[in-house]
Amino acid sequence: MIKKYLLPSAIIVVLVLVIFSCTSEKLNLESALESITAEDLSKDVAILSSDESEGRAPASKGEEKTIAFLKQEFEKVGLKPGNGESYFQEVPMVVITADPQAKLEIKGKGKVAQFAYGNEFMATTLRVVEKSSLDNSEMVFVGYGIIAPEYNWNDYEGIDVHGKTVVILVNDPGFATKDPELFNGRAMTYYGRWTYKFEEAARQGAEGALIIHETEPAAYPWAVVKNSWSGPQFNLTSEDDNLSRCAVEGWITLETASWLFEIAGLNYDELKLSAAKPGFKGIPMGLKSSLTLNNTIKRTESRNVVALLPGSERADEYIIYMAHWDHFGIDPTLEGDQIFNGALDNATGTAALIELAEAFIKLESPPSRSIVFLAVTGEEQGLLGSGYYAAHPIYPPAKTAAAINMDALNIYGKMKDITVIGYGNSEMDEYVEEAAAEQGRRVRPDPTPERGSFYRSDHFPFAKQGIPALYTSFGIDHVEHGEKWTQAKLEEYLANHYHKPSDEYDPNWDLSGAIEDLRLLFKIGYRLSTESTFPNWKEGTEFKAKRDADMKAVKEKPENHTP
Repeated sequence: MIKKYLLPSAIIVVLVLVIFSCTSEKLNLESALESITAEDLSKDVAILSSDESEGRAPASKGEEKTIAFLKQEFEKVGLKPGNGESYFQEVPMVVITADPQAKLEIKGKGKVAQFAYGNEFMATTLRVVEKSSLDNSEMVFVGYGIIAPEYNWNDYEGIDVHGKTVVILVNDPGFATKDPELFNGRAMTYYGRWTYKFEEAARQGAEGALIIHETEPAAYPWAVVKNSWSGPQFNLTSEDDNLSRCAVEGWITLETASWLFEIAGLNYDELKLSAAKPGFKGIPMGLKSSLTLNNTIKRTESRNVVALLPGSERADEYIIYMAHWDHFGIDPTLEGDQIFNGALDNATGTAALIELAEAFIKLESPPSRSIVFLAVTGEEQGLLGSGYYAAHPIYPPAKTAAAINMDALNIYGKMKDITVIGYGNSEMDEYVEEAAAEQGRRVRPDPTPERGSFYRSDHFPFAKQGIPALYTSFGIDHVEHGEKWTQAKLEEYLANHYHKPSDEYDPNWDLSGAIEDLRLLFKIGYRLSTESTFPNWKEGTEFKAKRDADMKAVKEKPENHTP
């Protein structure tokens, strides 16, 4: 009789303990989630984007104020320094400021014209030199300026561009044709990014590279190019002081390009169509370009801010939450408002790091894996801080389970959906789908993949290192107003406020959707922190081979992949 009743009693005890444990964990999680509030988020956004923060330019008084505030907040919530004894990772940079009096001169076919810096062209150099020039450099139209063996595509085949200036179309042939079988169809590939085009031009020996700006394929108006490329330009340096790069890298307006092609006796519209077809050959334009950039050079350093919540069981495995703290600082040449406050981009994401840190600290039991909170510098100048971290990681990539990037949160209210930029690339999609379903929301891919957003934010350098990198953006199906309303709001922001002084904090923002998104990202990180497995990239993605090699190396020699 005793044995008859012992088993059911034991089972009941076990069931009670399991139920109690699950209930306790649920309450623990709910308490952490509820600590993420719009009130707290808005306070930090207001501070980070205030005029007192001076636009948060790297290597400025604005940086000093910004990183001091972040260090203070991370210390206040109880995080440890994330880089040994320091909350900072120094990022060496060079600042090159070109004289805006520069003129681009084009001559040929019996014509000579000069174009004005700012309104008709923008140019800079990554070479760390006081003067960088084009002197009667022959101009060659190279279509999209792409060499992509996997697509059997080579715009430089059969043409020598050494010492010449290449003229390049923006985006890639898939966007131009909308052909889903060409490159990635309407979705931009990395070959469509201006960063790639300048790198490839340098590899081909070109002395100058000029991209033709068109608003739709570029995904932003000329004003963004003008604001982003004028004034001090921050860059990382190489051992040769970037002398392997082109002497001049820049953009020309569509109006400028139209004049060039007309004078050259070439039909721009017809050539665009030809350049989007396999077998296109570069065309000498019969024109020569001259431009001298007189540069002021300053070597300096900026800082990434790194804070750590050590894991309880697998402290040598990491989950990274990241956002860029920087913006464009102050432009004294502007009339009226001269401060680029960068409220949406990206005071919101930076403030979110603080909110998420507070939430993880509120957990009664610390997560098994360590959680890293990384605020990077120099995103607006070309993903410099994240690129430097990826090249000089504090925590081994093979021991980093995932990176979660936040760049511009939802200020328009709750959405029925959430967007994954680069949906279909990694197993992280499944984490988003599970967390979204719990909120009664659905996951959608990027509605504007032609803008190349996957290659334009700080998760990308991590992806290139093989780390599964998640970048979500808020959805577009507004709970009350629907999709068209949200899309109109986004287009209005892009046209009127993106990278402009008018990107300012507004106390009337509806941050309820941002809070839902942050709670979703918290749950993803929490789930990752309790697991012993590592997510991976999906088959066919360009990042999987690196991840697989790292995972294999860890299994073979785990001691080589610990801090």
